Amino acid sequence: MTSSQAIPSSGNAAAPTPVNSLASPAELVRGSVKPSVAQIGEEDEGANPASMLANNPNLFGLDAFEGHSSSFIASLPAQVRTRVEGLKGIQVEHSKIESEFALEILALEKKFAQRYAPLYERRKAIVNGAVEPTEEEVSAGEAVDEDEESEATIGEVDEDDKTKGIPDFWLVALRNHVGISELITEQDEDALHSLTDIKLSYIEGTTPGFKITFAFSENEFFTNAELEKTYYYRSEVGYGGDLMYERAEGTVISWKEEKDLTKRTEIKKQRNKTTNRTRVVKKVIPADSFFNFFSPPTPPTEEALEDGTFEEEDLAALDERLELDYQIGEDLKEKVIPRAVDFFTGKALQFDDLDDEDDEFDDDDEFDEDDDEDDFASRQANAAPGTSQDPQECKQQ
Repeated sequence: MTSSQAIPSSGNAAAPTPVNSLASPAELVRGSVKPSVAQIGEEDEGANPASMLANNPNLFGLDAFEGHSSSFIASLPAQVRTRVEGLKGIQVEHSKIESEFALEILALEKKFAQRYAPLYERRKAIVNGAVEPTEEEVSAGEAVDEDEESEATIGEVDEDDKTKGIPDFWLVALRNHVGISELITEQDEDALHSLTDIKLSYIEGTTPGFKITFAFSENEFFTNAELEKTYYYRSEVGYGGDLMYERAEGTVISWKEEKDLTKRTEIKKQRNKTTNRTRVVKKVIPADSFFNFFSPPTPPTEEALEDGTFEEEDLAALDERLELDYQIGEDLKEKVIPRAVDFFTGKALQFDDLDDEDDEFDDDDEFDEDDDEDDFASRQANAAPGTSQDPQECKQQ
């Protein structure tokens, strides 16, 4: 399976996985986003095309990518333009191979999903208390703990303990994913106590994609036994040979009366200015909830983009929501489902956002750009041993 990066919940822009790239709202209906290049000033008019290319090697590629005729290309001799067209023809063949490569990877993911399936079924049975792990499975897990110098020990088994399976296994796993955890409210937890499994499956047919299924036991919030989220890829492979997301669809949740976690009731009192009488007005408004995940944002239609229905700010906000929605699906597919036990134990957190650790470190005496470099070095050299500036003392503390 492919690797993915963390959800952009911590403020970082998320990068899609190599074979599952996200198109922006405009891309979803119009194709690739046009790159931009700096405008050529009046002083550049009449410049030699070859010298222009030498000064700006990106000019040709970006200009052609915009889909407009290039003055640079037009200025080339006819035989050179013919050779350029020939290179484009070769690139067409290259793109065909890239497309085959992306589809082969998707086929490989499907193939190995079948091999993972029995392991996931076994995990589900243990989590929900249908079976107990074998001695071999326990020994293999303990061996991993020994290799990682884990301090966790099993201890003696209490024969009187009636605990079934591993309570709240999936709730804890989701809570230990930094991005997903931010979507879960206290009210959501009450419903997620009944979450018994999260499964991954692939769409068969002409439209590629995958489906994530959340299985629930009977609960007081909704009647659905399963909630599904399906992600569809575009039928054509994007520029660079990546599969591009097209849209996502979720299950309509059948909420029980007054149990809809995605809405809340706002109560206000209104006073009539004439009669001075008051009345109570109830207004249902959207609420933050993990279960909004099953009502994904809808990419704008081409007509909506062309008639100006979406303001630039609205489109940017929608783009952010779409990216977050797709990245949640990616992290569930690539991280949480395959390594659920590591998210349950917290082990997975050790491998997430390791590059961010340096950003979180707060030096007691940081170098300020406005500081004189010599003064800063002098302060460091004169720092007394045993202070926080002494690395060895820091380690001993």
